Amino acid sequence: MVNIKVLDKGSVELMSNTSDGDLLVVNAARCSFDKAHKNFAINDTKLINYLAKHKHLLPFRHPSATIRIVAPLFVLRQLGKHQVGFSWSEVSRRYIKSEPEFYIPEQWRKAAANVKQGSEGIVEDEHYTSMARYKMSIGGSLDDYHRLLDYGVCAEQARMVLPQSMYTTTVTTGTLLGWHHMYTQRTDPHTQLETQEYAKAIGKIMEELFPVSWEALCQQPS
Repeated sequence: MVNIKVLDKGSVELMSNTSDGDLLVVNAARCSFDKAHKNFAINDTKLINYLAKHKHLLPFRHPSATIRIVAPLFVLRQLGKHQVGFSWSEVSRRYIKSEPEFYIPEQWRKAAANVKQGSEGIVEDEHYTSMARYKMSIGGSLDDYHRLLDYGVCAEQARMVLPQSMYTTTVTTGTLLGWHHMYTQRTDPHTQLETQEYAKAIGKIMEELFPVSWEALCQQPS
């Protein structure tokens, strides 16, 4: 199975998928005429391109892929805004007390001057003051988390002190169309760069699984 590293400790990993891929798309489309093909043919590529171009999108809802995503909380919350066509299961720190891991960026970006969100350029941090403060904050939160557990506080409340940079894991099942919608939205230049990295990695997996359908969908204007 495909496993792509993202950021410093994150990843996207293919767990399972619809085995007949692009063929399922065209057979779903042909269902209206009570027809189906056993093998993918050249004409099937033309049909998929036609479906995508003219927004006949229902056939693209039938194939699916299940991906294991290891990502910081703030990234996952952006990816998780896409609910149509998806089912999400996530690690719950209500039940586990294993040592949390945190995303450590390689550099800090400046706030964008022309928009309320986003970033541009790099913050000069010659003395690593920003990084030191960030790591200090994480260390303090982690220490508080362990202290609360030692005091007998339940895990579901102690977790409240952990920062958004903490890594979590999900198993996410989505339709081909659902993954494409997430991909187009989260590779937009206005999306946070860390989230774009995950969307691009997911796109690589989907391109490999459904090469004809993925190309046809990506060629259409958003």
